[in-house]
Amino acid sequence: MRVTDALLPHLATEFSISLGSASNIITCFAIAYGVAQLFFGPLGDRFGKYLVIAWACAACAVTATLCGLAPNFHTLLVARLLAGSTAAAIIPLSMAWIGDVIDYENRQSVLARFLIGQILGLSTGVLLGGFAADHLNWRIPFFGIGVGFAIISTVLMSVNGRLPAHARLRRKPEGHALKTMLTGFSQVLAKPWARRVLGTVFLEGVFLYGAFAFIASHLHQVHGVSLTKAGSLVMLFGFGGFLFAMFSGRLVRRLGEVGLAWIGGSTMAASLLAIGAGPSWLWAIPGCFMAGFGFYMFHNTLQINATQMAPERRGVAVSAFASCFFLGQSVGISIGGMLIEHTGTSALIVAGSAGVLIVALNFSRMRSRSLRA
Repeated sequence: MRVTDALLPHLATEFSISLGSASNIITCFAIAYGVAQLFFGPLGDRFGKYLVIAWACAACAVTATLCGLAPNFHTLLVARLLAGSTAAAIIPLSMAWIGDVIDYENRQSVLARFLIGQILGLSTGVLLGGFAADHLNWRIPFFGIGVGFAIISTVLMSVNGRLPAHARLRRKPEGHALKTMLTGFSQVLAKPWARRVLGTVFLEGVFLYGAFAFIASHLHQVHGVSLTKAGSLVMLFGFGGFLFAMFSGRLVRRLGEVGLAWIGGSTMAASLLAIGAGPSWLWAIPGCFMAGFGFYMFHNTLQINATQMAPERRGVAVSAFASCFFLGQSVGISIGGMLIEHTGTSALIVAGSAGVLIVALNFSRMRSRSLRA
């Protein structure tokens, strides 16, 4: 997902395009990732979530390799579009699978530990992209990702055959696949709380990642740090997530969903403000770290609501959640790419800070009201 963030300045130079145009490589991935959710949720419910994840990883091995082989920028955009569509199954269906096999009381702490894998990927991706831009070839990370997915898909397929029946749960076909898919999504959208959660995560994607995708470029262009160093600073975002994962059980019990939402959102907002408006790159050290801590506080709260907003259609519900999140990212990054040549990276990141704060405080208010009701 994030391996291209720190590659943007390098790709802009390599292909003689603007930074805003180079950001389309992130937008293409996010759009495909979001749209593909409409298909993977129903597929997971019908054929078994774990098996669909395994096959999606095999497809990811192919699409990641295609990214590394792309001869020009337009071909790379198409390859990233395919990569986004194949990667779309993994995290949402994994969350839905956890929802199937873990009871609600223990689910938020399990999801927090599940986040560790995402955090490692997020952090490593940005760092690897920056290191490749400075010292290697931009194609190298994609080949490495392809090999990793090939190994993982083999392991998952082996494990799937040994899972107990309830962990390989699948629904019997209920008529035409397209009709079943539309029925599932309509059932989710019919629930008022589901619509509120989906709207919130869409706006979170718009404001957070509309700013986050340009942090490495901001540090490189405004403060003159190398892309490797910029990638390592953005990697602190993941370490902030680790801090939340380590103390998630205690924080969930003490703060509850309402507290996690408003404190997490406020922390994200303050951190983005420090990164965007700070007079030195040193502000990015606490900024990136605390942005990660705040994001996982808030996003994990949204995730737990996603797994429960339509239990009878959990695969579809969580896929709709991921779809909204990544479509929001694509909108935010697209807008950022259009504005960045006029506003600069600092103003863009500060605007993201304000948006994140409003979204988080509004969700906290809505969640408090729904719990009282």
